[in-house]
Amino acid sequence: MSHLLIVDLPGGNDTDILTCARELGHRVSLLTADPDHYRGQSEVAQALSGAEIIAAPGFAMQTLLADLQARHRVDPFAAVLCLQDLRIVESAEIAQALGLRHLNPVTARLARDKAAVRRHLERHGLPQPACLEAEGAGQLLAAVASVGLPALIKPADGFGSQNVFALRTPADLDTLHQLASLVAAGPGTYGLGVMAGRRMLVERLIEGQLIGLDTMSAGGQHRLLAVNEKLMFAPPSFAMRGGCLSVNIGQFSALEAHAFALLDAIGFDHGAAHIEMILSTQGPVLVEINPRLVGARIARLLSAGLGRSVHADLIALHCDGRLPDAAPQGHHVANRWLGAPCAGELTALEMPDIANLPASFTMMARVGDAVTPPLDNADRLGMVMAWGDDRAMAEAQADALLAATRLTITPAQNGDA
Repeated sequence: MSHLLIVDLPGGNDTDILTCARELGHRVSLLTADPDHYRGQSEVAQALSGAEIIAAPGFAMQTLLADLQARHRVDPFAAVLCLQDLRIVESAEIAQALGLRHLNPVTARLARDKAAVRRHLERHGLPQPACLEAEGAGQLLAAVASVGLPALIKPADGFGSQNVFALRTPADLDTLHQLASLVAAGPGTYGLGVMAGRRMLVERLIEGQLIGLDTMSAGGQHRLLAVNEKLMFAPPSFAMRGGCLSVNIGQFSALEAHAFALLDAIGFDHGAAHIEMILSTQGPVLVEINPRLVGARIARLLSAGLGRSVHADLIALHCDGRLPDAAPQGHHVANRWLGAPCAGELTALEMPDIANLPASFTMMARVGDAVTPPLDNADRLGMVMAWGDDRAMAEAQADALLAATRLTITPAQNGDA
């Protein structure tokens, strides 16, 4: 049994890593700047029962490192695990101070700055779409004018498809001129005690198929676990509507080589990464490198496809430095997300019987919750997934289960949130 230090939870509510750690017999300490955030969620608080919650107000690193080093001497940590973007830099610094395997702090810091990653890759001979940084409404409008349409605007330190805006037409540009100050202000706060920066990234919007590549690395060696072809909700949403994940058994050699070249270029030496690319007519184009395990419950697709817990793989990677085994066969896992057709209150939910199917439901929303149409991933209500050896059958099953799910939403009245 090992002692794991987990730094916050993905989404502030995803307890899958806790469940896996408990099933494997590990003990857990959760490090967070906001313990009340977790204690205030009954299901999360229950999943944390038996775990020690270590409060780190403001993540004052000098004091925090001294505290963790003292704890480490008495009750050693076997690994530092961070499955979300907001604290990946601090996690890397903690692991380095404790002498534990983790992504190195230099690469962690680089990966949290999307503009810096673009510049770094360009210098390493990996061409990137035109992009400019902007801070403030004036710089934002000037950057958009320089990059030209179609363009994409997103926070340089953003994640999870939040606060992303696409400009495709002159009408979109007119709207931006009206809302430039609001867009340039950014999200303000990301929660969990983390404030957002004010730098925005403006880059050329590349059209094509969006894919996600999930990798793990140990000692600078990489393994591609799977490729996920993603579907989007209709514009202006930037939320994922679903997709189909295919386990890697050697059929993605060209994409694998490109992904590994990106990881090598930024010095990615240890940990999980989720790399998003657009398959354009000119070839694969990087969207971003996320220096952690894929979020938004998509790790469940990986586990279903691999036939084992990807969280167990992650724990072994950090505790033992062991890359996960290659998949023995090529499964496909299709997922579809539930989205509210209008703003209001979710008053009823009916889900079809999946007892005898290779399928599962994951619900985040509950009856009584306020809901809104999905503009970004945080607005989605739940996910259905189906899996098997045949991709077409898995996708058809996921579509059928989504169609058979019934949501009743009482529309919001004027003035309601």
